[in-house]
Amino acid sequence: MPSTTPGSPDSGRRLLAVSDLHIGMTDNVPIMESLRPGTDEDWLIVAGDVAEEAADVERALALLASRFAKVIWAPGNHELWTPPGDPVALRGQERYEHLVGLCRRLGVVTPEDPYPVWEGEGGPVAVAPLFTLYDYTFRTPTAASKRESLEQAHAAGIVCTDEYLLHPEPYPAADDWCRARVAATEARLAAHDPSVPLILVNHWPLVREPTDVLTYPEFAQWCGTVLTRDWHRRFNTAAVVYGHLHIPRTTWYDGVRFEEVSIGYPREWRRRGHPRGLLRQILPYEA
Repeated sequence: MPSTTPGSPDSGRRLLAVSDLHIGMTDNVPIMESLRPGTDEDWLIVAGDVAEEAADVERALALLASRFAKVIWAPGNHELWTPPGDPVALRGQERYEHLVGLCRRLGVVTPEDPYPVWEGEGGPVAVAPLFTLYDYTFRTPTAASKRESLEQAHAAGIVCTDEYLLHPEPYPAADDWCRARVAATEARLAAHDPSVPLILVNHWPLVREPTDVLTYPEFAQWCGTVLTRDWHRRFNTAAVVYGHLHIPRTTWYDGVRFEEVSIGYPREWRRRGHPRGLLRQILPYEA
């Protein structure tokens, strides 16, 4: 297995990132357990999809919080599922609030907390965990509406499990919850001091372009919202960190670096390995 931390232990503090640990899958547990900092001052961004059951999310974040100087978490769709058999049967907003509460008990930063400021090399930057969901606006090219796009996905047999396990209560649908989250998040970002650059952390990509390489384009509708497409330009953004797609890579849009930092499912990482390492170094940036 590759080294979990870029560089050597004495090479200075780092802002690192990972997502899509999916420790509900047995083969991913040793990967999570292997994640360690290179120095006592390293921070770790966790951009969602730690696990499905609340106890597994807590177990993983507790371990990481015990090792890293600071852990910053943004929820993914899997944490928001209400899977059968989970003793925590909360749904929708109540489930999210439960996860925020357990993070706070662990000292993990959530989208509901003040943005911590990284003062290491490449800083100061504020690390802003976001929670925006999706609203089906990344729909298929031939679909004129959410309904048509979903019909095409069902016809193709490409339907996200969110449709069955992610419950948006008290909102009527996931897209309603998404619009509420986008409005609240946008207001917080607008109130942020523009002289301090931001690292925007979201489980879902903020722009549609990363989804262009999906094997199944129908899946893009569960991958974000057009409402966030200009955030990296409107706000003073040093970098964007996201996951969800299970396509780890670095891309640039409008001169801003986007880092997809997912581990993914065993069938994926067994095929491609971990060519970028398990933890992505966000700062200091090394081209």
